[in-house]
Amino acid sequence: MANLDTGAVASHEVLPAGPAPHPRPAGGWAVDLTPRVRELAVEAGVAAPVDPMVVPMPTAWRPDLPAVERQELAARALAVAARPAWRVWVGRSTAPPPVDPAQRLGRLCALADLLLLDLVLEARRHGDTLRWAVRYEVPGSPVPGLPTEPGFADLTAALAGTDVAGALTGLGERGRDAPARLLRPDPLRPLIPAAANVARVARRVRADCAGRAGGGRLPGALAVWRDGRWWHTGLRPGEPAPDLVGQPTGLRRSRSHRPHGIPRSRTPLRRAVEPPDPPWLGEPVPARPCPACRPARRRVASALPCATCAGTGRVHQAALVTLTDLRGRVVHLAWRAGVAEPVSAVSVSPGGRSVVRLPDRYRLGAWAAVFGVSPEDLAEADGGHTLPPDVRDGYVALPWAGADPVGEQVAAVGPALPAARLLVTAVRPDAPPLAELLRLACGLDLALIVNVLDLRRHPVAPMRAHGVLWSVGLRPPDAPVRPDDLPDRPSLAAAVAHCMECLDVTLPETVPADPRMSVPVPRSASRPLPPDPVPGLRRLAARHAGRPLSVRFTRTGSAVHRHDDDGAHLIAEGDDLPDRRLT
Repeated sequence: MANLDTGAVASHEVLPAGPAPHPRPAGGWAVDLTPRVRELAVEAGVAAPVDPMVVPMPTAWRPDLPAVERQELAARALAVAARPAWRVWVGRSTAPPPVDPAQRLGRLCALADLLLLDLVLEARRHGDTLRWAVRYEVPGSPVPGLPTEPGFADLTAALAGTDVAGALTGLGERGRDAPARLLRPDPLRPLIPAAANVARVARRVRADCAGRAGGGRLPGALAVWRDGRWWHTGLRPGEPAPDLVGQPTGLRRSRSHRPHGIPRSRTPLRRAVEPPDPPWLGEPVPARPCPACRPARRRVASALPCATCAGTGRVHQAALVTLTDLRGRVVHLAWRAGVAEPVSAVSVSPGGRSVVRLPDRYRLGAWAAVFGVSPEDLAEADGGHTLPPDVRDGYVALPWAGADPVGEQVAAVGPALPAARLLVTAVRPDAPPLAELLRLACGLDLALIVNVLDLRRHPVAPMRAHGVLWSVGLRPPDAPVRPDDLPDRPSLAAAVAHCMECLDVTLPETVPADPRMSVPVPRSASRPLPPDPVPGLRRLAARHAGRPLSVRFTRTGSAVHRHDDDGAHLIAEGDDLPDRRLT
């Protein structure tokens, strides 16, 4: 248990001879570690709820067995439960306020109206129970073949466990086959307050699930918030279809094959009733057949989707771009291929292509100031991916003289946009200071690796990354710097936020692979923040402009590695950041 506010860390090693198993109400025996984890939270000053942590014993375990046999069976149970072998909870001294389901539902509905999306509340049948999910969709998206993960036991839990970012995740995959239509937002139409009665919506969805289809129960039901009101429909089985995936040739092949070449089929779900189109949907977006999927260009089939059309067989001739701060401000843009725009010549790329720059409305970075953020803070709403620098700054490499710059920009945005839409968030990353992450790393007895690359004085390459790039990660204290430790985030805040988001995956990976080596059991008292390392890191990066640096911080000091053509080389180490001694 680690406290990000104070740096305090408390640990407990679970051994076979540890807590005695207790009988379970359903039969059998189990070790309940929940009280011990709660004690660790109190010891570290972490004010966060702890989920139950129970380790069931093998059926052969009995309290009257000899101690050696009991411990051997307990060791087997712990070995199964110890995946991962080191579980770390990172919390703060003050617990966040509990989520109000009605308030969250109201905000999700308001954002759906603002972003011109559907908000879908879905319940699907799993045996005798219903599993709930909350997600955004572009209108016309087919019902996903598999339910959204994770599924929740009820709508209240689904709302508590799904924030705006979670509801947007997977939007591109869900809307890949949705029809693309132009947007006609009405700037004078006020947003209609959402009817955020969670219990009423849940009752209606459950009632729809209780309906009948072909003599059996419906597999699920939906509530769709569209154009300021709820629409309800049950889910019904559709026509069975082969389970196909897109090929780079435009062909389709089955995901798996049965004997004698008979492909496996699947039964998709469909809505029993489709809501009417919202008034803000316009005419279809023009599209053309994918040039890489023409019969004359077909190649050997591959499991990878086409890089040009993502397996859809079509290339949209417009991109519908929405920028939002997720609080109430939004800008909708339409980039249409074939529209003549004044461009400024920039340079010639290494491949011999002329590089031009489009006007401000095609430079997403120029819109960042409207939302009060930096261009580096712009990210794709689906997944939070960083925008490519050419798309962010409006640079286009023309494949030939006289090519359509706007058309090339539309193609560069990406072939797999849902309904030709790109949603961009203009939000500063929610990240703690780097000093807090450094204190956490020292408390957990790990190494903090900070990779930085200053490209501000590098020769101008408008189609490539520029500015100052960062990446941050946690490693075992003796892990070496690797040649692939290279920065890829446009800001330090984005790098720290990404590191924090991945802690649940990163921390278990720091456990030694050799079973003969001990799993970490760190303990640390509260302590003040270390000196802010960021100014020294920026000076180092500027002094070695154009060369990636990796700075490795541990409890014992720091080491600086510079990446050259032949790998990473140690150039300095000491008790603190040694920027004064570098040349």
